[in-house]
Amino acid sequence: MQTSLVNSAPAEAALSAVHPRIQIRDVSLRYFTHEGETQALDRISLEVAAGEFVSLIGQSGCGKSTLLSIIAGILEPSSGSVLVDGKPVTGPSQRIGYMLQQDYLYEWRTILDNAVLGAQIQRRDMKQARERAADLLHKCGMGDFLHHYPRQLSGGMRQRVALARTLVTEPDVVLLDEPFSALDSQTRLAIADEVVDVLRSEGKSVVLVTHDIGEAIAMADRVVVLSRRPGRIKSQHLMRFPSHGVGHPSPFEVRTLPEFNSFFSTLWDELDVHVEG
Repeated sequence: MQTSLVNSAPAEAALSAVHPRIQIRDVSLRYFTHEGETQALDRISLEVAAGEFVSLIGQSGCGKSTLLSIIAGILEPSSGSVLVDGKPVTGPSQRIGYMLQQDYLYEWRTILDNAVLGAQIQRRDMKQARERAADLLHKCGMGDFLHHYPRQLSGGMRQRVALARTLVTEPDVVLLDEPFSALDSQTRLAIADEVVDVLRSEGKSVVLVTHDIGEAIAMADRVVVLSRRPGRIKSQHLMRFPSHGVGHPSPFEVRTLPEFNSFFSTLWDELDVHVEG
């Protein structure tokens, strides 16, 4: 039996059912074009616990980013509902932070000024916001660059600033939509360790959408596999690494552990990746 299967550890499988922060209840989404109706998501039900890190993987077009937009309140489902701490999501909320593929930093604002943008829009206490932003930027390894401008930073550094900006407003839920896809592999590996460390230390509930199976395994407590469109939950896998011992291994450490290859093989097979001739 594969050690990754969530059913192989019933007690651990209950992790997300205890005090769920996010509840996705029977969510479906249909949209209409000139070509007709398209079913993007079909009866998705999922719970994410407070402080849990969940990765969503699946074939392109299966609805991963669409589901993230529904959780964020940007899209309204055709049926079903999303709740955060028991309250329905009816639109964008200060409790939900959303980090996208592009960093969207303003080139004319310093790094610190970029990091407090969300707080400024929400009309928060700016003295507190700047203190919070400076602390987060130090945690992200950007403490020496507070007064630099985005053009002076590498891609990985810019994404660290984007993460700090997402966290300044103190969201309970953080949504990550392929945030490292534009980075080279070496930078992705380095920034994954930093991002996971910051998010875990902040106690956030995180949902990550990624096409990178290794990234999904290395960063998450649980990996959820979506089927081809219409997206349905195909399987769920708890990421457990007995060979590491107590505590969470870092994303880089995960890739060195013997369980990693087993998880990767299982998820690759479930994604049914093949070339049609």
